[in-house]
Amino acid sequence: MNNNEVHDKQKKKSKKYWWIAGIVVVILAVFGGAKFYFDSSMKPVNPDSSKTVQVKIPLGATNKKISQILAKKKLVKSAFVFNYYTKTQKKAEFKAGYYSLRSSMNVKTIVKILKQGGSTTAVSGLKGKVLIQEGQTIDQIAATVQKQTKYSSKSFLKLMKNESYLDGLAKKYPKLLTSAMSAQNVRYRLEGYLFPATYDVSHIKSLKSLVNQMVAAENQQMKPYYQTITKKHLSVQEVLTLASLVEREGVSNSDRKKIAGVFFNRIAAQMPLQSDISVMYALNTHKKNLTYKDLKVDSPYNLYTNKGYGPGPFNSPGIQSVKAVLKPSQQSKKYLYFVANMKTGKVYYSKTYAQHQKITAKIAKDNK
Repeated sequence: MNNNEVHDKQKKKSKKYWWIAGIVVVILAVFGGAKFYFDSSMKPVNPDSSKTVQVKIPLGATNKKISQILAKKKLVKSAFVFNYYTKTQKKAEFKAGYYSLRSSMNVKTIVKILKQGGSTTAVSGLKGKVLIQEGQTIDQIAATVQKQTKYSSKSFLKLMKNESYLDGLAKKYPKLLTSAMSAQNVRYRLEGYLFPATYDVSHIKSLKSLVNQMVAAENQQMKPYYQTITKKHLSVQEVLTLASLVEREGVSNSDRKKIAGVFFNRIAAQMPLQSDISVMYALNTHKKNLTYKDLKVDSPYNLYTNKGYGPGPFNSPGIQSVKAVLKPSQQSKKYLYFVANMKTGKVYYSKTYAQHQKITAKIAKDNK
């Protein structure tokens, strides 16, 4: 073999190696891009949105069809990724019904909610219906009533301050309302006692009859738990207060139970609950970020500066949040702190403030 032949052979061999290397680079680039796309599509469409979107999941709908519905409603970034993710889950059987979802929820959270089951009737958009959503305050409920009925928010809030009317309700539902009526410094005695549900207002004759429905529904839902509340040496007011915090602090039932455990641990340790929800209620506003000055607001509802449960509930909690308070989880692990990654929805728990600070700093760094 002459020198030219050797040179040509080496040249062909070199080209072959470069060709293989090029393919490897392309594969890695495609894989890296696909992973980035997948991770991005698992995150919320809009982490800062608080708007609720009604979604109907038809009976017998496939996961592919559900992913398309969610994408059309702009609740997930990619129908393909949502469908692919559900296929990787061992139990991803979704239930038909109407759901209230938000674009601030990530894919994992939406999947958990769809597994739990929705309402059998539409929760909004129906003539003659009023929807009270989990986590709504009385001020927000008043605005909803004004929007969906002939009654003004002003008349609704006036009724919330009508002591004669409230006394009548307390006599009718003593197990439900006795602790609420004896509470001090409350803004509204019925805060937390207007059960979140869809109400038929097509035949109501007065505003009182509408509120009567809401309180009656709350009593009906709480009946199975009165005995448990007494055994735990709690009042209904205390249970609904913690439930209202759990309602807004947690998304999944698992996290609600853990967060309830944290709150009970802090109460046992005589530490303030330090919930941002309490401060926003004290300020009577919703803010993405609270300032140091906000945390010092002079109000009995400020659970940064006041220990214990505070005057009363901060909103209308759903029954799942009540169950979480009555059956908290991982309380024995002595967690005293929790923080949520707002982009992923994952909640982290800590036993010490040093651990809590470390996790909080890492979340802030990862989300930059």
